[in-house]
Amino acid sequence: MRAASYTAFTVNALQARLAYRHTIWAGAFGDLVFTFARIAIWMSVFGAAGSAAVFDGVTLPEMITYALLAGPLLYWDYSRLLNDVGTAVRSGDVAVYLLKPLHYPAYLLASHVGNFVFELAAITLPVALVIGLTFGLLPPASLFHGLAFLAYWPLSFMMLFTLATLLGLAAFWLMTAQSLDWFFNAIMTLLSGGMVPLWFFPAWLAAIAGHLPFAWVSYYPAAVYLGKLDVASTLLYFAIGLVWLATLLLALAWLWSRARHRLIVQGG
Repeated sequence: MRAASYTAFTVNALQARLAYRHTIWAGAFGDLVFTFARIAIWMSVFGAAGSAAVFDGVTLPEMITYALLAGPLLYWDYSRLLNDVGTAVRSGDVAVYLLKPLHYPAYLLASHVGNFVFELAAITLPVALVIGLTFGLLPPASLFHGLAFLAYWPLSFMMLFTLATLLGLAAFWLMTAQSLDWFFNAIMTLLSGGMVPLWFFPAWLAAIAGHLPFAWVSYYPAAVYLGKLDVASTLLYFAIGLVWLATLLLALAWLWSRARHRLIVQGG
């Protein structure tokens, strides 16, 4: 199917979200409360030692910025994707995609790019503005780190999308994906660095988590923005992230082929 057709799916998803604009307030409020809570925790930790305290080379302003970057900005709501896949499998609507000249995971990607753009413009950026005006946010550590962050951002999106889609396709065997949501969320919260940066982990756990694909969702993009990685390390970990992404995409292609075969054998 032509790229223009998938672009239409992105536009349709964006228009569908615009049709329910009342959800903007709920989403923005939820992200704001969540981010404020995380910042309050770090302010308490650093406040106990003085606002100018430095832990492992990290300052409070850096942690405030990290809380926003690793939270609403990078960690988008994948639950909607899991719900879409689970609903399509349970209802049997997923069989319709076998009759169309499209690739179902690519369709999901196009649709959720639209969701991501909507949430970024309508929810995340306003939340970032409020956080910035309230606490102040640091700029990128340098021009290089700012540009590198812009490269890591789509890598982060694709990594989370691929991981979530792999989980979602398990619905073809379990008949539900939502039941795995809590499990995946627990893993992501711990290993992505979304809640606590890997630099605060015990050395052995940081070494393990730092080489798993989850770290490219939140930790590495935020660490690059703050200048916690030098130029060589930034380029190296970007390359490793690309290798991880390619590996996961191959796994996704294989799993989708197995899911299609299962659907055809069972007659839809």
